This record gives sequence, C-alpha cells and structure tokens, in this order.
Amino acid sequence: QVQLVESGGGLAQAGGSLTLSCAAPESIVDDNVLGWYRQVPGKQRESVAFITRDQRSVLADSVKGRFTISRDNGKNTATLQMNSLKPDDTAIYSCYIEIKRTGVRYWGQGTQVTVSS
Repeated sequence: QVQLVESGGGLAQAGGSLTLSCAAPESIVDDNVLGWYRQVPGKQRESVAFITRDQRSVLADSVKGRFTISRDNGKNTATLQMNSLKPDDTAIYSCYIEIKRTGVRYWGQGTQVTVSS
C-alpha cells in the first residue's frame, strides 16, 4: 500500500496564504506526476495543479496567478503555494502521485483548507 503524506492547510482569511506539502515514498522511481485535486461536498472534484518530473506544471484557470506548484524530484515531494486565497478555495485538498507507465494513482489522506471572508 502506497501512502502519501500531506501537511499544511488549515484556516486563512481571504487574501491570505497557505502552503500544502505532499510527500510520496522515495522508493517510487518511475516517471510520475505529482498534483492536487480539491473537493467541496456536493460539487465535482476539481484538478487544481500538477507537475511533471521535468518541472512542467499545469494549473486550473481558477487558481492561475495565485497558486504555484513545485517539486523536489530527489525527495518525491511537492508543494502547493496558495496566495491571494478566496472563500471559493475552501475545500478538501488531496495530493496524488500518478505513475506514468501504469496510470495508477496513489493518494494522500486529504487536508481541509478553509478561507474566511
């Protein structure tokens, strides 16, 4: 069982910042993608951002210009820096690693992000 460990999140005021971190097992050496989804109860899950091993990143239109994603390939970790937060960013954020060769995804436990107005 592959388990990712997430940290960060919590409560922020609108306009504030939070940082999410995600650590995948260093034993995963296959080419992979690290990223985050977010989910609000009753709404469709949304892909927030992902980044490849060669540092190519894709962010959702809703977070472009406010969020950045980075990764450390040596440690198989990723960071989601969330700035200029809005109440609409309130959700459970879950990180994942996707093994390109197999398409299999492994997930973190999810972390709550709450932005107050």
